[in-house]
Amino acid sequence: MFIQTEQTPNPSTLKFLPGRVVMKEGTAFYQNVSDADNSPIAIRLFSVDGVKGVFLGSDFITITKSNDIDWQLLKPAVLGSITDHYNSGEEIINKDKDKDSNKIASRDAHKEQDDSDIVKQIKELLDTRVRPTVAMDGGDIVYEKFEKGIVYLHMQGACSGCPSSTATLKAGIESMLKHYIPEVKEVRPIDA
Repeated sequence: MFIQTEQTPNPSTLKFLPGRVVMKEGTAFYQNVSDADNSPIAIRLFSVDGVKGVFLGSDFITITKSNDIDWQLLKPAVLGSITDHYNSGEEIINKDKDKDSNKIASRDAHKEQDDSDIVKQIKELLDTRVRPTVAMDGGDIVYEKFEKGIVYLHMQGACSGCPSSTATLKAGIESMLKHYIPEVKEVRPIDA
């Protein structure tokens, strides 16, 4: 198995591309091993000393590391864990343990019929213009709510804790949303 890696704008994260489907739909973001009970691959990756976060995208895995460990030391162990997982034949997400879980962000899960026209526009812009670009950098941005002119978003994967995430939110996402939707006054990140 050949796994490619790509740097992300966040120096604490690295994007791993196994050349196979990771998530058939949606994404999953785990910030510690106790959250990862529904994902055998995430549990396996958290067993690597220095892994602080695991983000599962459509065809990539983004790993966030502790600041006290170097990628040169961590990268081979992560590559080995990913290879071991795919060779084991285990599922990425254990569906039996995921029934009541909200850990997986489905691209359609946030499309509710009772959304206002403004919320539908916000979600459409995020899904078509923001999420594909952010995924290229190893992360995801998930809509949470729109309240009093403020759009609240979850930053996941490489975006979570990234030094440039504030600039991405303000100069990129906020500006774009304000341009297309005058009711949007501000964009704020929220903790998952």
